[in-house]
Amino acid sequence: MALLFETRDHAAYITFNRPEVMNAMDAETYSDLSNAWVEVRDNPDIWVAAITGKGRTFTAGADLKSRIGAHTEAWKFWQTQEEQLLNRGLEVWKPVIAAVNGYCLAGGMTLLFGTDIRIAAESAVFGISEVKRGILPGNGGTQRAVRQMPYPIAMEMVLIGDNITAQDAYRIGLVNKVVPDEQLMDTAEAYARRICENPPLAVRAIKELAVRSQYMHINDGLRLEAAIGRALGTTEDAAEGRQAFAEKRKAVFRGR
Repeated sequence: MALLFETRDHAAYITFNRPEVMNAMDAETYSDLSNAWVEVRDNPDIWVAAITGKGRTFTAGADLKSRIGAHTEAWKFWQTQEEQLLNRGLEVWKPVIAAVNGYCLAGGMTLLFGTDIRIAAESAVFGISEVKRGILPGNGGTQRAVRQMPYPIAMEMVLIGDNITAQDAYRIGLVNKVVPDEQLMDTAEAYARRICENPPLAVRAIKELAVRSQYMHINDGLRLEAAIGRALGTTEDAAEGRQAFAEKRKAVFRGR
C-alpha cells in the first residue's frame, strides 16, 4: 500500500509507505492521500490527525518519473473538486500534525504548509526544489511560502531551490519543535493527546477562524468570530465545560 492509515484514541495516523523511492507520491499515492483526508474530515470519531513517512524520508514530493509521458486531458483542469488535498483547497478543520522524519522536499513542503503543528526530527531536511526541474511548487507552494515564512527566506527557497536543516526551519518558525529522531512519533502522539483533551468542536471552530482570518478583512473576521462563538456556546460540550469548571472537575467532552 502506498499509504498507511490507522486510528486510535480519536487520532488518525497517516504514513507514506514508499520508502524505496523516498516516499515520492505517484497517482495512486495522491488518490489514497485524498481519500485519507476525506476520512479525517468526515469521520466524527477522528478529532486530530498526524502524518509522517516510513523510513528516512517524510516525502520527496511528486514522483516525477511516474509522470514521464503522462498526458492529462484539458478538461481535467476544471475538475477543481476532484481528489482534493489538504493543501489544495480541501477544508479540514480538525488539527493536523506533521511529524517530519527526514527529507521534506517539493510537494512535501507544500503538504507541510497545509498542516497546523509541525515536529521535525533532528535529521529532517526541508526544500522547495521545483524550480530546479523547470516547474513551479504547485498545490499552494507559491501562495503559502511567503505567508508562512519571512518573505526573503521564502523567496530564496522558491527561486534557488536549496535545502535547509531542521534547525534552520525552527529558527524561521516553519516548525514548532526539533527533537531527536527516536522521539519524533512519541512527540507527535503527545501533541495529539493534548489536543484531544480539549472539546473537539471548539478546536475546529478556532482552527477555521484562524485559517480564514488570513484572507479576510479584520472586521469581517471579528463578525464571523462572534457568529461562530455564539453557535459554539449552545453545544453540549460548552455546557459540560461550564459545569465541570463550576464543579472543579475534569470535563468529559463528546464532540456534541
